[in-house]
Amino acid sequence: MFGLGAFHGINPGMGWLFAVALGLQERSRRAVLAALPPIALGHALSISVVVAVLLLARASVPGMALRVGAAAILFGFGCYRLVRSRHPGWVGMRVGFGDLTLWSFLMASAHGAGLMLVPVLLGLPPEGHAGHFHALPQGWLAAVAVHSAGHFLVATLVALLVYEKLGVAILRRAWFNLDLLWGGALVLSGVIVLVV
Repeated sequence: MFGLGAFHGINPGMGWLFAVALGLQERSRRAVLAALPPIALGHALSISVVVAVLLLARASVPGMALRVGAAAILFGFGCYRLVRSRHPGWVGMRVGFGDLTLWSFLMASAHGAGLMLVPVLLGLPPEGHAGHFHALPQGWLAAVAVHSAGHFLVATLVALLVYEKLGVAILRRAWFNLDLLWGGALVLSGVIVLVV
């Protein structure tokens, strides 16, 4: 979970680039650091929505149907991200905490950030199994917290590194398209859900 969050944290589309841009605009390291908590919160909220839907589905949908449905969603969304990797450009550069949280929620949702947790969460014991009825939601909340911590930590480190040392020009010279890797990872996750 932490590693998946770290992968999201290194992706400029998941917020650190926006934080750096705000810092450069304000000429302030403090602006970079102030932008990261609402970005992390929006990401965590997006992940939480997927977890809540999966938790509800798991309580009412038979196991195999849930696995096939989850695999189809992962595979389909991954293919969609491979074909269409543009980012919405509706947000401006004068944003507050709420604006950044909403933007981050929408970007994480548009990237299917919570979907990557589905294979791991489907592997947790079902409700009522071996007395885990009350522990299951707590375990899923812990998964969201660990994932979000990985995202926040890595996004903060990358944002500070780019802002303080590297500059955004590094993106033109030495950046791999993580959206392609992300789309491929979603497709692979869909296959894993079916096979495992």
